[in-house]
Amino acid sequence: VQLVESGGELVQPGGSLRLSCTLSGDSANTEYMGWFRQAPGKEREGVASIILGGISTWYADSVKGRFIISQDNAKNTMYLQMDSLTPEDSGMYYCAAETNWVPAQRVRESKQYKYWGQGTQVTVS
Repeated sequence: VQLVESGGELVQPGGSLRLSCTLSGDSANTEYMGWFRQAPGKEREGVASIILGGISTWYADSVKGRFIISQDNAKNTMYLQMDSLTPEDSGMYYCAAETNWVPAQRVRESKQYKYWGQGTQVTVS
């Protein structure tokens, strides 16, 4: 499974961005996907996750009501719509995927995901 993120850029506070994550390779059995971010000097944190098929989603408290995770099966792509951005949202954003079962209470943990993209930089300033 290969993941490629795009869409990160410099944006002003209050602005919006949409990140994309495209899957390729042996991705047919991918069940869980998520977005994580990491700011300089901080640990990687879960932002949002989705069970493919849209059965269930999860959001970090810090982004609830501002970010929306979604998927387009036809395009093998996952999105993260980010609105009302603040400087605290700045960081490298990574998408992740997993083919095995992930407990609902653990979808926010980076160690639950086997496949990772290279990241896309989001700067809010």
